[in-house]
Amino acid sequence: MEKNTIVFDLGGVIINLNVPRCVGNFKKLMHEEYIRTVLGIDDEGEGVVAVSAATKQLMHDYEYGNISTEEFLKTLQAYCFPGTTIEQIKSAWLSMLDELPQERLDYIKGLREKGYRTILLSNSNELHWQPIWDQYHLGSYFDAVFASQMLHMAKPNQEIFDYVVREAKVDSVHTIYVDDLEKNRKAGEQFAGWQTVSSIEELKDRYAQREKTADAQRKKRL
Repeated sequence: MEKNTIVFDLGGVIINLNVPRCVGNFKKLMHEEYIRTVLGIDDEGEGVVAVSAATKQLMHDYEYGNISTEEFLKTLQAYCFPGTTIEQIKSAWLSMLDELPQERLDYIKGLREKGYRTILLSNSNELHWQPIWDQYHLGSYFDAVFASQMLHMAKPNQEIFDYVVREAKVDSVHTIYVDDLEKNRKAGEQFAGWQTVSSIEELKDRYAQREKTADAQRKKRL
């Protein structure tokens, strides 16, 4: 029988993101207009948005792994106040990353111990990815890992879903996809045929209900 597979997003699902804090830190380094038009960060903390040609190009290139972290930071430095250092920019960008509750990783570990197959599918960038990967040893929690900056493709485009299905041999009928962004969930449903939920908490509720239903059916048979 095909193993049940769960595909997890990283930012906003496993690790919390603090976009308002990141915006606040960049306000100290550059004019507010550049936060939107170059970084593409919504000032109200709604996340990363593509609002200009500069944003689309810079964020696309970095998220897709087409430019190095050094190139990314130096490009941002050109929009910052005179005297702003690369380290200050790096620190501001990293401040988007918030806590990663250990119980989420424990839950994923528990799923694997129960026989579920777990996959990580993330739009990320090297500067955000590396410290999370190193600190939390994410590789030990997943059977397969797919990251945009390594694959040079990203959600919600069809090519990355096709790639994951093909490379990980994912059976769509037995797969649930966890992603906080509606556009990515819709793409997962459309291109891969996956069932979707928006959070680990919602995933827990779904499986708890499934187990409750299974228990009720077993009791009826006794």
